[in-house]
Amino acid sequence: MQRLWPQQCMLCTATIVGSVVCDACYRHLPWLTAMRCPQCALPTATGDVCGACLSHPPRFDTVCAAFEYVWPLAPLIHQYKYAGNLALARFFGRALAQSAHQHLVDVLIPMPLAPARLRGRGFNQALEIARVVSKHNGVALDANACRRVRDATPQAVLPWSERVKNIRGAFVCDADLRGKRVAIVDDVMTTGATFNELARNLRKAGAIEIQGWVVARTLPR
Repeated sequence: MQRLWPQQCMLCTATIVGSVVCDACYRHLPWLTAMRCPQCALPTATGDVCGACLSHPPRFDTVCAAFEYVWPLAPLIHQYKYAGNLALARFFGRALAQSAHQHLVDVLIPMPLAPARLRGRGFNQALEIARVVSKHNGVALDANACRRVRDATPQAVLPWSERVKNIRGAFVCDADLRGKRVAIVDDVMTTGATFNELARNLRKAGAIEIQGWVVARTLPR
């Protein structure tokens, strides 16, 4: 039997056991409200599809996001992604599984990471989160369905207007997804350009429905 030792909440330093944040901090994290566009998860007054998705429909059908990408959630993602705190994968995966439990899909596909970045980081942050979601929600995980075949400047350092061009042609999908409902799993969604490009390849592979399941959604200020 594995013994759980007391540790400190990563946000308030309260003593906890078996988690990374205490119950009080968990409740006060920036959970997304229901009033958002069902396609891209940006806020709307009535929860209807936003004007941007109506005028320029994305290649994915819907986005499910657990949190808004702001403090104090953003530093936790940074700690996970860039400092290699893999204990946070379970935390993020459980939160995402909770938010997505009513969304029906056949397979989870983690956002592929460029080989050079994978070697440098040592893990694919999307894959580790997807493993947890797959276990909790009982959805199959295909970690090898898609590959990133072209490295590029990290999207996070580029202006929003340049991200579509930067990611174009970056992915290849090897799986036969005919008739499948697919969820792309990732840690953060900002403009949706990366999701849109991967979704284009998933459509070519036969996917009939494409969802984005993300831990956090960046919202416009």
